[in-house]
Amino acid sequence: MSLRLYNTLTKHEEDFSSLQKGKVTMYTCGPTVYGRPHIGNYASFLMADLLRRWLEAGHGYSVTHVKNITDVGHLLHDADHGDDKIQKEAEKEKLHPLKIARRYEREFLEDEHALNILNPHHRPRASEYIKEQLAMIKKLLKKKCAYETDDGIYFDVSTFPHYGDLSGNTLDNIAAGKRVQVNEKKRHPADFALWKKCIGDNAKHILRWHVESGEVSTSAGDDPCSGFPGWHIECSAMSSTLLGNQIDIHTGGEDNIFPHHECEIAQSECATHKKPFVRYWLHRRRINIGSTSSPQGVQKMSKSLGNVLSLDDIIAMGYSPLDLRYYLLSVHYRTNLKFTKKGLEDAHIARRRIVEWMREQGQREFASHGSSHDIKDFSIQKIKGFYEDFKNSMDNDLTTPAALGAVFECMNYVNSASTPGDDGHTLLKDFVTMIQRTFGCFDIEEESIPPVVRSLVRKREEARRGGDFAKADALRNDVLALGYEIRDGEGGSKLLKQAKK
Repeated sequence: MSLRLYNTLTKHEEDFSSLQKGKVTMYTCGPTVYGRPHIGNYASFLMADLLRRWLEAGHGYSVTHVKNITDVGHLLHDADHGDDKIQKEAEKEKLHPLKIARRYEREFLEDEHALNILNPHHRPRASEYIKEQLAMIKKLLKKKCAYETDDGIYFDVSTFPHYGDLSGNTLDNIAAGKRVQVNEKKRHPADFALWKKCIGDNAKHILRWHVESGEVSTSAGDDPCSGFPGWHIECSAMSSTLLGNQIDIHTGGEDNIFPHHECEIAQSECATHKKPFVRYWLHRRRINIGSTSSPQGVQKMSKSLGNVLSLDDIIAMGYSPLDLRYYLLSVHYRTNLKFTKKGLEDAHIARRRIVEWMREQGQREFASHGSSHDIKDFSIQKIKGFYEDFKNSMDNDLTTPAALGAVFECMNYVNSASTPGDDGHTLLKDFVTMIQRTFGCFDIEEESIPPVVRSLVRKREEARRGGDFAKADALRNDVLALGYEIRDGEGGSKLLKQAKK
């Protein structure tokens, strides 16, 4: 089965193929670093991480992944005028905007590490790609796809007939004031800012660059020669610089679809004449919180609503970041997850079950090297069936609930196997490795077994086979003194590391 992905642009699932054989270019919209991202934001980043892992582990692609940092230019309410989100926070905390940006960037990176999200190959900051953004803006002006006013430079949506294809909006139906701000200087309410001049309401903007040179400007107050980029142009410039004018995959949260990604498509395709700018668009549905019995009801998790949870909140509840990772990945990415503590607890229990089972398989393999006594064999065909179900589920638009279902079916089979099979241990080991690489939350944090312990275990097995149970018991105690416990059962001997007291 080939990999099939739901493309937000075409509104249906498609067989995936990359522009270049064996290689995938992938762009993920990163955070605007004016505050700590909440777990709803991380749902989107985890979806992108899962996709990348499956492209690599499940299909052997070499993925080049870019995830940006928005540290300037993102105005409140995704508007074309008003306060910059980062500058607004800087004024509140009486700090320079870049100090605010770097602080929350560090927190974001710490959270991603705790969630075991793979590092992208490039993590560009918008403030460091101003010249590339201005170069793209100049192309758009030259092609008459943009126009200048006394307060900035705007993209003319009427020059791009496909504007609205991604979101389903049309120019006739886009009403002023609904995520599009009224501005008498614009030709159409949907026209969006590519560049804002530091005049009028924006005269106080601290982070500014000279419009001709792209160099940092030290001017203050009204200065039409200085300005800052609009939010949308940043991602187009960074993706084209690092990945080329056409890319395979672009991911983000569903809130990015309009206006952000809609605007990216318009300006990128008009600037380069490369169509499509992105071949596959994938979006994670939002995370909801609350209940029907609460006064507010079920709401989307949003900073503007003040109902967000951070990773620290999850840890304070007594859960691991990897429990959250499992929880957010256990629901299909095109399903709105209603976050509950019970759901997180269920995820914690399920994840631990899988981790303990994987640990047992490693111990079973070790025990089998010491003795063939009562070691179960597993049917290759049975394990192969579970493995294929897992892969087919992941290939079916990353259907993680079904993939995890195959994992639990395999666990039940292995745990209940009582008749000789045909030695499916090697395939089972490969399956376990694939599960770990794909989901990224089942790593078994174990120290390597010291050689002296291995030696004592082997000697004990020899003593048992020879009927010298007194010596076997003495060797068991020697192993226990070194911090390990041997447990004998129908499935053979298990070696467990004792918890530290």
